[in-house]
Amino acid sequence: MNQHDGSTQLGGAAQLSGAAQQSGDTTQTRDTSRQPGGPTRQHGATQRTGDAAQRTGEAPQHRTMPILRDVTLRDGLQLTGKVLPTEHKVEMVRRLLTLGVPELEIGSLARPDLVPPMANSLEVVAALSAEELRRCWLWVATPRHVEKAAAAGVRNFQYCFSVSDAHNRANIGRSTEDSVAAMPAAIQLAREVGGRIQLCLATAFTCPFDGPVDPERVLSIAADPRTAGADDIVLADTLGQAHPGQVAALVAAVRARDAGRRIVFHGHDTWGMGVPNSLAAAAAGADVVDGSLGGLGGCPFAPGASGNTSSEDLLFATRPDWFTPPVLGELVRMSEALLAELGEPNRSRTAEGARSKAQAFEWVIRG
Repeated sequence: MNQHDGSTQLGGAAQLSGAAQQSGDTTQTRDTSRQPGGPTRQHGATQRTGDAAQRTGEAPQHRTMPILRDVTLRDGLQLTGKVLPTEHKVEMVRRLLTLGVPELEIGSLARPDLVPPMANSLEVVAALSAEELRRCWLWVATPRHVEKAAAAGVRNFQYCFSVSDAHNRANIGRSTEDSVAAMPAAIQLAREVGGRIQLCLATAFTCPFDGPVDPERVLSIAADPRTAGADDIVLADTLGQAHPGQVAALVAAVRARDAGRRIVFHGHDTWGMGVPNSLAAAAAGADVVDGSLGGLGGCPFAPGASGNTSSEDLLFATRPDWFTPPVLGELVRMSEALLAELGEPNRSRTAEGARSKAQAFEWVIRG
């Protein structure tokens, strides 16, 4: 992970005044054909975004609620210190896909001596079919990671680095500029195998070492020509310290400058804002939100980062078509078994509610 692939000057906020400052309507319908697994973007409830249109006499538009990417098997497990057997991970992948979860993050090429729970990620990849892998993402941080993952059969690469230099050095062992400079090579390697690649920006809101992150730095990286080949942009509230207003503002700013790429919001629930932030991101233009079973997870190189936003809570809030009371019951049982095995607490309020005695409510698990 401590590789350096060259260095040129990272573009500053001044770039935003150039070609990168393209206008965009954050309420428009966007092309989702670049989504893994096909072009369908269904998944349930819609939400009005037409207040401004109503004021101007135009017909209000509607936004489809975001799809879920479950990150239990990567961001959920990486802080636990325990390596789940390959067959257990593969079983979880297949159960989640069968239940209807649209996308998964299934592992990482982080150094196994630093993040032991990810040591068998490529073994998991090898056990899955090409069709299953179409809906799965793998965390990578260097072109060499992309090359290695591609050789194993991965076709969806989450190329991740931190907006803040201090966290990028702690997490990946290089400067942010070095990660940006290496991205064109990573993009080219992904394209050579017909793959997709995400620009994943950790610490997009706050850094555990440097504090608040300037939104202009996020926008500058997203607009940098060297990151332009990425299919998606992931905005990560790594520490869970952002609030809905911040999240909405940054997502809307990215969407206004880049109407063609999917936006993924990755939240943590450290301060209880995981679901509100995810809903704010969706209302501002995010297409995908990340969550993990039982709110499991955190970053081993980010002091103060606790669990991810609970997948159960996100699904209960957004109600995609495939999410039914029986599906919730299966997800809750899965998370309970996993968390018991790991000795971790269940942070999902939906899972707690599903085990309540309110038997007249259809979402409560019976038996």
